[in-house]
Amino acid sequence: MGRGSYEKKVHLAFIFALIMSLISLVGCSSSPTNSTDTKASSEKVMNIGIVQIVEHPSLDAARKGFIDALKANGYEEGKQVKLDYQNAQGQASNLTTISQKFANDKVDMIFAIATPSAQAAAQQTKDIPILITAVTDPVDAGVVKSMEKPDTNVTGTTDMNPVKDQLALIKQIKPNAKKVGIIYNTGESNTEVQIKIAKEAAPGLGLELELVGVTNSSEVKQAADALAAKVDAIYVPTDNIVVSALDSVLKVAEQAKIPVVVGEGDSVKKGGLITYGLDYYKLGYQTGEMAVKVLKGKAKPQDMAIETQKEFKLLINKKAAVNMGITIPDELLKKADEVFE
Repeated sequence: MGRGSYEKKVHLAFIFALIMSLISLVGCSSSPTNSTDTKASSEKVMNIGIVQIVEHPSLDAARKGFIDALKANGYEEGKQVKLDYQNAQGQASNLTTISQKFANDKVDMIFAIATPSAQAAAQQTKDIPILITAVTDPVDAGVVKSMEKPDTNVTGTTDMNPVKDQLALIKQIKPNAKKVGIIYNTGESNTEVQIKIAKEAAPGLGLELELVGVTNSSEVKQAADALAAKVDAIYVPTDNIVVSALDSVLKVAEQAKIPVVVGEGDSVKKGGLITYGLDYYKLGYQTGEMAVKVLKGKAKPQDMAIETQKEFKLLINKKAAVNMGITIPDELLKKADEVFE
């Protein structure tokens, strides 16, 4: 073998060894990236179905609060979670259809906003975790066995409002008031609970109730017209159908110059006169934090007590007072947590 041939072979061997070393280094540097990519792609995206009976400010705020709580705890829409929001447009048949679809799709969780939504979801599945909000009395609605220990696949928050205190506001803003009209949806169990409380509280407040039932939002104005000539004030509870048509009630009340006391804060912002109300955004956020515990496997609905807000704010709408011909007493204005001009 000649010297030139030998040197050539050594040179080629060196180049070959260098190439193999480079390949090895590239392989090592790319390995962690591939591992991370595999891990990221294997993380399960949680599917959450959201069913809402109807759109109005309070329920919309609760939904936003829920979604924000998820995001704040590492479950961002389009990344760690996929949200399927469905609005039933106030129709019970739509609630059933939506809930059936969620059950058939085997979503990881259902978020049910308002009593009819919670009832529909609970009827369709006993296995999928259901988080509820804006449900006045979950026990009466039949979705949990007790507030302290649901013992079902359902948990969440209640929006039980201080009905007696809200009715008492009528006497404070209109001391001579004797008859109060209430418009309510005959098919909504959460409203029946509030009506029962109102009936028990009214005599002690020196008030008589005039009740008008409706079955859908298109009947609300007619009900308000029927009440306007008979009552000294109107009380609107946290009834989803009636609140969704609140503008109709307000127009009638303003024409008749009678006050409208409402069951929740967003209705005051919208033109209702006064209330002791809770914050539906915070209520939804609170529910979202409960949902995170379920999604992370830290808790099960059957063991999680139904939660509520314990602080209610006095909210007053001064423009509504002018429109309804009412003078708000100074002592109420001084006590108010928030006054809308």
